[in-house]
Amino acid sequence: MSKKIIAVNAGPRKGWNTDTLVDEAIKGAKSEGAEVKKYDLFKLDKYTGCISCFACKKEQFKGHCIMNDGLTEVLDDIRQADGLIMGSPNYLSEMTASFRALYERLIFQNLTYNADVPSCNENPIPVLLIMTSNAEDTAYLPLLKNYQSALNAFVGPTEIFACGNTLQLEDYSKTDWPWYFNEEQKHERHEKVFPKEKQEVYQKGKELVNKTL
Repeated sequence: MSKKIIAVNAGPRKGWNTDTLVDEAIKGAKSEGAEVKKYDLFKLDKYTGCISCFACKKEQFKGHCIMNDGLTEVLDDIRQADGLIMGSPNYLSEMTASFRALYERLIFQNLTYNADVPSCNENPIPVLLIMTSNAEDTAYLPLLKNYQSALNAFVGPTEIFACGNTLQLEDYSKTDWPWYFNEEQKHERHEKVFPKEKQEVYQKGKELVNKTL
């Protein structure tokens, strides 16, 4: 029986850095026989982050966010999955608002406030978390590690991957940014380094399928 993997793209730009790396991880997972379902958060029906209704703390809803909106199907599928791939660009030193909305509801539904059993997640699964940004690869590692820690505790063992100094545009001359970015260096990195990063996340997608908990 094939493994079921859920993949989430929390970036808005189809075919660009985050979307491409998520797709490469998907390809890696599929190469190991996994069934993968991908969600593009920017294409879903309207949704919000956690509204702090605390319904998920009631026994009958334990571990389940009861909100009914564009994220409901995503959360339902993650609960039944064998692995999770998540990718987000970094906007203003944080993940996208779309990522945060999913993250809040994914984590909070499993949080018990019980020191002895802090999580009620009955199906821990391996997670691959990908982040892209303009900064250097190590610039946001503390942020990524914070996410990794929470995901470890409430979803499952999480591996992080940072892709920095990304190419934002094909032609920077059409903006007033050239004084800030070195377009030549951006393109050079995209041509020489980004393909290697695609190979890395492809491999991580393969490894995700074969992790057993």
